[in-house]
Amino acid sequence: MHTGNAFERDKLIRFHHCDPAGIVFYPQYFILFHELVEDWFNHGLQHDYAELVYRQRLGLPMVRVECDFLSPSKIGEMLKLSLGVQRIGRSSLGLAVEGVAGGVPRVRARLTVVLAHVDELHSVPFPDALRAGIERYLVP
Repeated sequence: MHTGNAFERDKLIRFHHCDPAGIVFYPQYFILFHELVEDWFNHGLQHDYAELVYRQRLGLPMVRVECDFLSPSKIGEMLKLSLGVQRIGRSSLGLAVEGVAGGVPRVRARLTVVLAHVDELHSVPFPDALRAGIERYLVP
């Protein structure tokens, strides 16, 4: 989905996301965030993430994460994750992510990801065509 300037995806909270209390074990949110970035590339930017990694040998590792866990998410809930671009650098992005379930904010994060060569382990600039797609998701 593409609403306004944010990319959105619904994620079912599954058993494997949860601790014995049945709530999301906090490190699982980082996996969900990365899945959201992959979904954004595949469906929002129309840029095949697998192609990016395996053929172009590029990836988008998180290099900084600031996260607020606002309310627990439970197994069986649908978590709506949204992603907006706050900043575009030469090879990095500042992303804002929010997760809401049942109308209640559950998690909010600011991510910095870097376009990096996966073999040589250094940053590379965003190609112009990819940058143009990313700019469509700038949020105020």
